[in-house]
Amino acid sequence: MNTIDNNEFMILNSIIYKIHTNPDFAAMRKELLEQLKMIIDFDSAEFHLSRGDGSISLDSGISYNSNASLDYSKAYEHIDYSQGILGTGSSMVYRETDLMPDEKRVQTEYYKSIYEVNNWHYSLQLVLAYDKRFLGVITFYKNKGKEDFKYADIFKIQLIENHLAYRINKEQEAASKNKDKVSVEEAVEQFGLTKKESDILDLLVKGYSNKEICDKMVISSNTVKNIF
Repeated sequence: MNTIDNNEFMILNSIIYKIHTNPDFAAMRKELLEQLKMIIDFDSAEFHLSRGDGSISLDSGISYNSNASLDYSKAYEHIDYSQGILGTGSSMVYRETDLMPDEKRVQTEYYKSIYEVNNWHYSLQLVLAYDKRFLGVITFYKNKGKEDFKYADIFKIQLIENHLAYRINKEQEAASKNKDKVSVEEAVEQFGLTKKESDILDLLVKGYSNKEICDKMVISSNTVKNIF
């Protein structure tokens, strides 16, 4: 039976609270890895997000005690034998040794390129998804000579996975909306606006009404309507 003690419960409660309330998304991700170290034995960790375009390609990595390249998508994606799991559209937690026998795993190109060069052997993965869309993955590593991750570790990670997936989804939705917005400067360049047109647009963006713009710019209401 999987259980957590009072201290672990308090740490997990703090982690979940900060997942939802820390306005600095990057800082939240970094602090998350640091706090998880208090209740799970691991030596290094990497937290990658998806590109937010519906693909399983990874981007935007944050690491804990890792000197490995965070440019995963370019260097290692093509040899990662767990790629199929990322595309399922489901959140899950698993150990690498649950996917493949250890004696076979150490012979793979992926193990030799990622694990061996960094003195890692075992790993625990948290795949994050929301509404059947892949969001990112956290990988926890243990150095050679240590024992594999325990099922209790999986249970602890499962307690935060839905909270983390929800926050990432919100961040990616907000980023997508902001990407679609065009600044006044971009609109001026894109549509070749005159100085007067750009000034009117700037006032519109700031929330001025048509009447207020007319008074401020000393122009007629028809001028504003004809321009925009």
